[in-house]
Amino acid sequence: MARHRTIELIAPSGYPHDPNAIHLALKRLRAQGHHVKNVSAAQRRYQRFAGTDGERAAELNRLGDPSRELPDIVLAVRGGYGAVRILHGLDYRGLQRRLRDQPIAFCGHSDFTALQLALLSQAGVTTFGGPMLAGDFGAENVSDFTMKNFWHALTSETFTISSTTPQAQTIDVTGTLWGGNLAVLASLVGSPYMPPVEGGILFVEDVNEQPFRIERLIYQLHLAGILERQQALMLGDFSGGKPFDYDNGYDLCAMVEQVRSVIGIPIVTGLQFGHIPDMVTLPVGGDARLVGGAHGFKLTVSGHPVLD
Repeated sequence: MARHRTIELIAPSGYPHDPNAIHLALKRLRAQGHHVKNVSAAQRRYQRFAGTDGERAAELNRLGDPSRELPDIVLAVRGGYGAVRILHGLDYRGLQRRLRDQPIAFCGHSDFTALQLALLSQAGVTTFGGPMLAGDFGAENVSDFTMKNFWHALTSETFTISSTTPQAQTIDVTGTLWGGNLAVLASLVGSPYMPPVEGGILFVEDVNEQPFRIERLIYQLHLAGILERQQALMLGDFSGGKPFDYDNGYDLCAMVEQVRSVIGIPIVTGLQFGHIPDMVTLPVGGDARLVGGAHGFKLTVSGHPVLD
């Protein structure tokens, strides 16, 4: 983080709940010497969205304008819902010409997954699943773990994420790393915005979803033939979805074992990614090698945009 960066905000989904979080985030980033642009994105409001569909799409399409200087980082304000409404209005050809192979880092998670997968499938642009302005940079107590991983991912040609979570089977695979929020990803099945990744390493997370609902979403990917084309499925954080009494003990662990017996590819657990304070940053579209076993796992990543 030694260099001062230009950070351009985008708000493709919902508007921020807490204006104070935006104030804190901007104050912190500016105190570190970063130049934050398009702050008005964090202030727009239309119904439950951060602006009309047209405003939110135009904000992204401006990044394809060859006459504009590119920022170092394009940072999502927050998630929520709304990104899927603007996918058809994006100028993918223009964005591809301007952004592909450039050292620019798009970053966000949650509903931002829709935009990330669309950019990957339609423009070949690799982005980052990671922190956002409101919930992470604007948190009351900013996570040193999250910030360290964020800046390390954006400035390293190769980096490794390790976990000591024991794995049920030995694994050593390579492939394109991709994924994001499970519900958003599953909602794109059958659309042109679902990347046709073959031999990939797919990572997913979600929040406030009961185990059976998570299972249903994974089954959707399985029945659509997407999982059988992957090398492995990595499960991130799935906090907030406590089982009901009706579930009779059918918890997250039981769900994982059920899915493991069906999908036919290795499942790796313990990935520290999702709606959590301490999260890693992952390229969506980078190259990866995943090695795991009883000792845990190591995910080594390369082939992503790297800031100068």
